Parts: sequence; structure tokens; C-alpha cells
Amino acid sequence: MVVSKEKTPTAQETFMQMAQAAGLRSRLLITLGLLILIRLGIYIPVPGIDRQAFEAAVQNLPFLGFLNIFTGGGLTTVGIFALGILPYINASIILQLLTSAVPALEDLQKNEGEIGRRKIAQITRYVALGWAIIQSTGITVGLLRPYAINDTPWFIVQTVLAITAGSMFVMWVSELITERGLGNGASLLIFANIVAVLPKTLGDTIDYAQTGGRQAIAQVVILILVFLVMIVGIVFVQEGTRRIPIISARRQVGRRLYRERTSYLPLRLNQGGVMPIIFASAVLVLPSSVAGFAEKSPFNAILNQVALALRPGTVWYVVTYSLLIIFFSYFYASLVSNPEDIAQNLKKMGTSIPGIRPGKATIAYLEGVLNRLTLLGAIFLTIVATVPTFVESATGVTTFQGFGATSLLILVGVAIDTAKQVQTYVISQRYEGMVKQ
Repeated sequence: MVVSKEKTPTAQETFMQMAQAAGLRSRLLITLGLLILIRLGIYIPVPGIDRQAFEAAVQNLPFLGFLNIFTGGGLTTVGIFALGILPYINASIILQLLTSAVPALEDLQKNEGEIGRRKIAQITRYVALGWAIIQSTGITVGLLRPYAINDTPWFIVQTVLAITAGSMFVMWVSELITERGLGNGASLLIFANIVAVLPKTLGDTIDYAQTGGRQAIAQVVILILVFLVMIVGIVFVQEGTRRIPIISARRQVGRRLYRERTSYLPLRLNQGGVMPIIFASAVLVLPSSVAGFAEKSPFNAILNQVALALRPGTVWYVVTYSLLIIFFSYFYASLVSNPEDIAQNLKKMGTSIPGIRPGKATIAYLEGVLNRLTLLGAIFLTIVATVPTFVESATGVTTFQGFGATSLLILVGVAIDTAKQVQTYVISQRYEGMVKQ
């Protein structure tokens, strides 16, 4: 039987369909409206804080610079959405780790179907609430309290409640976008926060090029070309898969004999996505962050030396960053793809890999393929993460600091996933129109 392949709609057809289809148009408007609402909430201030003194004191802290990538500047502006979607992301990562370690959660995910997924989602919300309380308490006591207008216990309580409530509202909005809008809500919120800082970054870059003469223009052009090449590479790697051929056994249903069917098992080149870079970045900023919070600790001098050695641009920074990315790439890939589970699922479906015996041989073969793919993906992530630092040091253009590999991977990944979902809606509505005719 020959199956005709549906033609992917072009960009013009997609926009025309979005303008004509009421369902798709309403989803798009809901998504845009909720994203604008969250961006406005970042500028609603938490009361009782001297913001000018706080912004002047913390603008150079690396830990806040890393977190501001995901909050769109919410931490430095001290708005009610200061934490943004961070507690929910942390809770999701924690549940992913626990699912592979706790048999009860693993059973919920694998054997309980939709009910199990709903229970895990509810547990994730509770964990996000607890994590939001812990993070808001740490930020209030460790960062905001020295800049409080009236430093009282009531200030701590109301600030923790305000930031926690704001984080829970952002989590609810993200789930609302996922359910009634377009794309994944949490990813789109991070996407919007990163895009929000782009105008300022581009404006500073243009000012630098205008005031620096021809040499500055050449440096900016080189930096932009490097970013464009990196974006193209990210698209290819994000979409890259290794297709392992699989064949279904011949089977008989009643009097009909079904022939062998050949298909393929897609394994992604970059299994972990942006997560290895996020984990590695969090570990690298940890010494300087702890040193900032523990100034009177006897270990403060050691922490400062470690933070100085791991500052961006140094050899130790590049080496440590690369090793951490490779380690977390293998760690996260082991959580996402389990060769034993894949082999068992193939056996249950009555399929096998040509030339590979089912069972242990299949597991060993899949482990070898996944290890090679993970190594290639880790090398790519290492290149993407370290090249911007070298280029910025070589050209002297520092206006793109903070907008590095993590931001690029998130922007490209979310854009690709959202575009695919829009195309899916367009194709489904085209089929509905054909059925009605």
C-alpha cells in the first residue's frame, strides 16, 4: 500500500489559514494576550523595597544575570513575578529525576496512562509551590532584606507571599497557554522573556557600532555572522535524528496474512536539548553566588578564588564548562532514553532491528548508538556554549553578554516546536474542510 505524504504548508499558506480559521486565530490571540499580561506583571512592584539601591548593588552579580534570562529582568526590577516560571521548571526537573528513581512514580508514568500523567502533573504543582516558597524566602532574606524600607518580620512575610503568589499565577498561565493557546506555555514564557531583552541589546550594539567607527562596525558584523551560523547549526542539530530501521513480524489476522512492514526508530542527536547547558551554567555560578551570600564564612576566601578562576574567558572556565556539559549531556540522555525500555517496547510490538537479536543484543546495540549520538550532541553543545565567549573576547563587543548559547538554543527550539504545532493545526483544519465538502 502506498501512503501519500501530505504536503507541508508554506509560510504564506499558514498565515492565510491563521487569518481565516477562527479556532486557530483565537488560540493565537489567547497566547499573545497571556504573554503580554505576564510581561506587564514583571513591572508591578513588590512594596517596601528601595529599588534604586538594590539595582545598583546587584547589577553585576552573575547568579542574578543567569536567572534574569528566565525571568526577563523580573529579579532586578523586583516585581511580583520576580521568580516567573523558574519554580515550575525546577519542579519539573526534580520530578523527571525522581520518576527514574522512585518505582511508584515510574509506574504512574508508564502504566497508568492519562490518569497517571495527571497525578504527576498535580505532584509537580505541589513541588513547584514548595520550591517557590523556598526560593522567595531565600531571595527575601538574602537579597531584599538589606534594602527594605522597614525591616520587620511582616516585610519578610508579605514579600514571600507576594513573590510566591506571583510564581503560582505564572505557572497557571503557562498551563492555560498549553491547554488553550499555541505551543508549550512554560517554554513560550521563557521565550518571551528572552525576546524582551533583545531590543536593548540590539540598541546598545548599534550605538557601539555608530560611536566606534569602521573597526567597531567590522567587529559587530563578525559577531552577528557568528550568531547566524550558530543559529543554522542549532536548527540542523535540533532536528537531526538517527533513523534505525525496524521491521514488523509477519502476522495473520483471521484469513488475512499481513506482510512484514519496515519502519524506523528515530533517535535524536541532541537528547537533552538545552538542559545540559543550564545545569552546567548553574554549577559554574554557584561558587560566586555562595561567596556573595556567605561573606563572613571562613570558606569565603576559597570560594572567591574558585569564582575568580572560573570567571568567563579563562582557560579553567572553558575546560570546566566543557566537561560539565558533556557530563550532564550523558546524565540527561540516560533519563530521556532508556535502551532497556526501548528494547522491551519493540519486543511487545513484535518488531525488531534487522540483523540484531531481540533482548540483550538489542539493548547493547541501542546503548552503543545512544552513546555515540550523545557524544556528538555534547560536542556540539560545547562548541555552541564556548564560541560566543571567544568571539566576544576577540572582537571586544560585550553588548551581547548574557545572550549566549542558552538563550539561542531556547529561542530556536521553542520557535521550531511552535511552528510545527501551528502547521499541525493548519493541516488538521484542511482535512476538516475536505471532510465537510
